[in-house]
Parts: sequence; C-alpha cells; structure tokens
Amino acid sequence: MELPGRIAFISGAASGLGMATARHFVEQGVRVMLFDLNAERVASLAAELGDMAGWSAGDVASEQDVVAALGKAGELFGTIHINVNCAGVGGAGRTVGRDGPLPLDRFSNIVRVNLIGTFNVVRLCAEIMQHNEPQTEAGERGVIINVASIAGYDGQTGQAAYAASKGGIIAMTLPVARDLSKQGIRVMTIAPGIFETPMLGQLPDDIRQGLEAITLFPKALGKPAQFAQLAAHIVTCEYLNAEVIRLDAGIRMPAL
Repeated sequence: MELPGRIAFISGAASGLGMATARHFVEQGVRVMLFDLNAERVASLAAELGDMAGWSAGDVASEQDVVAALGKAGELFGTIHINVNCAGVGGAGRTVGRDGPLPLDRFSNIVRVNLIGTFNVVRLCAEIMQHNEPQTEAGERGVIINVASIAGYDGQTGQAAYAASKGGIIAMTLPVARDLSKQGIRVMTIAPGIFETPMLGQLPDDIRQGLEAITLFPKALGKPAQFAQLAAHIVTCEYLNAEVIRLDAGIRMPAL
C-alpha cells in the first residue's frame, strides 16, 4: 500500500515511537488520527501537524473511548487504512519481593493497557478497514502494526507483567493475521529493543553505556525515527504479513 493519501490511526501518539511515526507519516503524505491518554500533549502534536492531523484523548482499553476516536476520524478523513499501536505502560516488580507478592492489580493494569488495549484498537480498526475499497491489485484494504518489545522474548528480572503483556502481542500476531486475511488486512508486529523514549526516562550514564555495550551494531540506543521508518516500510511492502520483527541492533537482554 502506498503511503500518500492514506489515513492512519496511531495510538500512543503523543510521545516516543507514536509521535515519531505520526511525524514521519505526515511527511509521506499520510493523514493521521492521533490517540493518546494525555489530551494536552496529543492536542499540541495535532496543532503542530496542522490539517493533516486530528486527535482524540482516551484509554486504549476502553471500547467507548476508541469508538469515539474512530468516529471522529471518520468525520475528518472518511476511513482508516493504517493502524499503528504504540500505546503502552511499563512497570517493574518481582513476583515475590520484600513487601510480599506482586500486587495483582499492578500486573492486571499492565496487561490491560498493553495487551487488551492493543487488541481493542485492532478489532475496532479492522472492522472499519474491511469496508475500504481495495488499495492494491491484490485487494489490500488495511495494514495493522502492533508494538511488542524484546521483553516478550528476553524478559528480565522484575518484568513478569510487562513481558507477559508484550509476549501476548507477539503470540496473537499470526492468529489475528489469519483472522483478517479474507478481509485483505495485513497484521505485523515490531518488537523494539532499547529506544530513547520517555518510558525509559533519563537513564543514568552508566546504565546507558551498559545497554549500548551489549548491542551488536551499532553501539547505540534506538531512535524513534528508526521505528517510524520500519513502520512505513511495512505499510509499503505488501508481502510482509503475520510476522514479528525485532528492531534491536542485535541486543539480547541478560537476566538483570
């Protein structure tokens, strides 16, 4: 699917990977519907992007919030061709720590936002995409890109909840792609490594240097713009489907 003239729905759009993707897509002629929990930041980004962007604030795990955002996208742009799901939360805690077992509500919330929230947006975007006119000779109607993490493969100590949520996104890539194949909708997942995003905060120099040291090449943390480039390539390469791509410079995380 070519990028110019298409419409994308991007969750987690107000910062990090989502913001970089929104900016890159607009540069390529894509109109974007920005969705994020932080109303102030997402409105600011939409204002920066001008007529190419609309916005709505809400919770990815809320059917009501996502339906409202997609309704606004329909009013502004008519439909959705591309969905990129960058919304997510972090959080660390050992299964049993000094204060006892990991609180179940902490585990549940991470899974609710990262896994259930992703699937919620996927299913609602796909329902719209299936009604699109074919965009390619093969009959493609939509492209969905979910965001997992290398934690879904290499979960570290204290990452049981986060790894479970991202591992779930990895695991559902193939069955969701199979579910949506008859509608002409491709489904891909990107599993980023250590990227310079607000979720990581301002890493101390010693920790940053340690992470850079265990990457293969290049010896650097990922840039959100590199994620955006891969997302754009996935959209334009029609033979990419039902797969997870690790975007991590070859890093393999140790236990600690």
